[in-house]
Parts: sequence; C-alpha cells; structure tokens
Amino acid sequence: MKRIIAEIPNLITLGNLLCGSLAIIALFEGYWYIAALLILLAAVLDFLDGFAARLLKVSGPFGKELDSLADMVSFGLAPGIMMYMLLTSAVAPTQWSDFNPDGTLAIGKTDYSQWLPYLAMFIPLMSAYRLAKFNLDTRQTDSFIGLATPSNTLLILSILVCRAFVLDLHLLMDGSLDDLEFFWGYTIAKNPYILLAITFVFGFLLVAEVPLFALKFKSFGWKGNEIRFTFLALSLMLLIIFQYGGAPFIIPLYIILSLLNNLFSRK
Repeated sequence: MKRIIAEIPNLITLGNLLCGSLAIIALFEGYWYIAALLILLAAVLDFLDGFAARLLKVSGPFGKELDSLADMVSFGLAPGIMMYMLLTSAVAPTQWSDFNPDGTLAIGKTDYSQWLPYLAMFIPLMSAYRLAKFNLDTRQTDSFIGLATPSNTLLILSILVCRAFVLDLHLLMDGSLDDLEFFWGYTIAKNPYILLAITFVFGFLLVAEVPLFALKFKSFGWKGNEIRFTFLALSLMLLIIFQYGGAPFIIPLYIILSLLNNLFSRK
C-alpha cells in the first residue's frame, strides 16, 4: 500500500508527460485549441505532482528527475513546436500573386524565409539546459534563477491562441476580436522578426542569472507574499478587462515585477 501511495506523484508527472506528447500531435494535426487545453492541463499536473509529493511526504531524487523529463516535453519541446507553427504561418505566402498559375509556389517568393521556422528549436535547447541546471542548483528552492519553462510556454501558448482566433475569424468571417487579440494574433504573430525576437529573448531568459519570484505560498497572509498577491491581482485584471488579448502580457508583467522586487529588496 505504501508503495502505491509513493507512486501517486510519479503517475501525476506521467500525466503531465502524456498531455505534452498529445499536445505536440494536436499541433501537427492543426488542432491548436486542443493543444492549448492539453498544455494548460500539463501545467496543472506539473503543479499537482510536487504538491502531492510534499503532502504524502514521498519527495525524492527519482521524482525530481522524472519531473524534469516530463517538463522537457510539455514545456520544452511543445513550446518549440508552437513557435515553429507560428513562424511557419508568419512566413507562409498569403497572396495569390505568390503562386504560379498551376498552383505551385512562385520561385523566389519565400527565399531565405523558408528556414526561419527552424530557429524555433532554440527554445527546446535552452529549456533542456535550464532543466538540467535547475536540478543541480541549490539556490532555486524559494525562487527561480531565470525564467521557468512553464512560464515561457504560457507566453508562447497565449500568442498561439490569439493567432488561432484571427485565423478562425478569416475562415469563418464571423464574430469579432478586440484590439489586443488582433494585435497579438496578427500584428505580432504575422511578423517573423518579432517572433524570433521573442524566441531568443525569452530563450536566453531561461538560463539567465536573473532572480524571479516563485508562486510558492508558505502561508496565505499578505506579509511575505506581497509580490505574489500583486501579480495574481494584476493578471486577473488583465484577463477580465482584455480576455485572451491580455494573456500574453502576464509573463512580461511577471518579469517586470520580479525585477522591481529585486531592486527594492536590495535597497
């Protein structure tokens, strides 16, 4: 019985891995919304496995290693595939003038841009480096050094969802988008250079020596959790006011608040 109980956190971690794997399949098959839901479920399971391990008092090195392997798929490879999809959509020809009369792509229309989507693999590379570093870094118990892989994934996921809304609007010619949803889904997601900037900036943040607060509540009182409650309140406001269009701002907000927290802590 004790053996079965000890495996509960590991089973939850495997659920995280399963969701990440299925999300990648859904991305390649064009089911972006399903992929988004699977990644969100993976994030919930990633939180629950550690919570269950602490609750059942069965934390150990095996669970830590298994968690990193699962995170590499759900929050390392999957966001890389998401960015690959976004970049592929951004550089894809969208005008009839890009095609020959027989339907083939006109020569020279995409030139160098054909290989741009492959630069999205920078995300899995930096994610793997970060996860290996995290397992050996004893400083990251109550806070993070560098951006956590789930946070980076949620940023890319939010842009992907906004892009999917824009594509649906063009395909169905129905419904409407607010300005921010259109901004992220078209202005940002259709610009390969902005997407590449996001890829490399946030990819480097994964391994940067920048302290970022963790959403780990040792108590639910205000004192000692000011930065966490402030972040949650502002994030909720963004989602209530701007809905999906506000989601991509949450991770940049998290980074800004962390930097401000570091500044005031030093003072």
